[in-house]
Amino acid sequence: MANTAFQPRVFSGIQPSGGLTLGNYLGALKRFTTMQDEGNFETIYCMVDLHAITVWQDPETLKRNTRELCAGFIASGIDPEKSILFNQSQVPEHAQLAWIFNTVARMGWLNRMTQFKDKAGKNRENASVGLFAYPSLMAADILIYHATHVPVGDDQKQHLELTRDIAAKFNHDYGVDFFPITEPVIEGAATRVMSLRDGSKKMSKSDASDMSRINMTDDADTIAAKLRKARTDPDALPSEVAGLAERPEARNLINIYAAFSDMTPEQVLAEVGGKQFSEFKPMLAELAVSKLSPISSEMSRLMQDQGEIDKILSRGAERAREITEPILAKTYDIVGMVR
Repeated sequence: MANTAFQPRVFSGIQPSGGLTLGNYLGALKRFTTMQDEGNFETIYCMVDLHAITVWQDPETLKRNTRELCAGFIASGIDPEKSILFNQSQVPEHAQLAWIFNTVARMGWLNRMTQFKDKAGKNRENASVGLFAYPSLMAADILIYHATHVPVGDDQKQHLELTRDIAAKFNHDYGVDFFPITEPVIEGAATRVMSLRDGSKKMSKSDASDMSRINMTDDADTIAAKLRKARTDPDALPSEVAGLAERPEARNLINIYAAFSDMTPEQVLAEVGGKQFSEFKPMLAELAVSKLSPISSEMSRLMQDQGEIDKILSRGAERAREITEPILAKTYDIVGMVR
């Protein structure tokens, strides 16, 4: 089914699990801001706190992380007047539609989700039902807005496929064209930012080494130091992208530079090919500091007034529910719920 009947609308969410990194910024927040500012879509961005509690969270820490993530969205350029910005638990239609989708999704579909296998590990029998079923909630997050597009990283593509399967099955089962078949938006040089210590691993807040990542709360000196000390190889930078094929650390740093400068890796290598890392790293550090320092400073300022953050989230939830309430009501009607 084509999505031409639906208003162009973007939805995406980030878990408030603490410790925003450069990967979150380049892989998500920067792209969210671009989609907002281009004006081609209505943009809806969410702190998915219901997803966060699929593994146990300290309640006070979860509250702080949710507010800090909101500050990160705003400091990165998300305007609460241009976009709808809220935390998931304030919009109950997410969880209500997720239950409907739990009856649509098939066990076999969820059993194929590789991320559950990764997160549950060998302790699968002790994992929460929520961790297993959360792709149904993710589908509800998207489809409760009739979102037509979702910016996703490579690790979420499988879940978006499930969202499309759920929408198609619901539409088929009830003989309607009610839910859109949402399109993924995967673009940009640094949609997957890798560790500064190991270019084969994704940058992660859970890595034991703080030098492996740039935190969005790092100050200018720390950002510069981490990039200067990032693992590299002894060879000069190539002039062609093909020359990065077996050089994961070099490819990662070039991708980061490209993302910060809104260039392609090809364009970056046309400028810096032949340079040694001793020359390139200071260029990257200067560029990164110029982009990230204002964000970390603004996040710090915003966190000084948590009451204001709470007001922003509450107002965003009110705006979100203007969309979600009628969509849920129509879903219940289609399914045959007496209202």
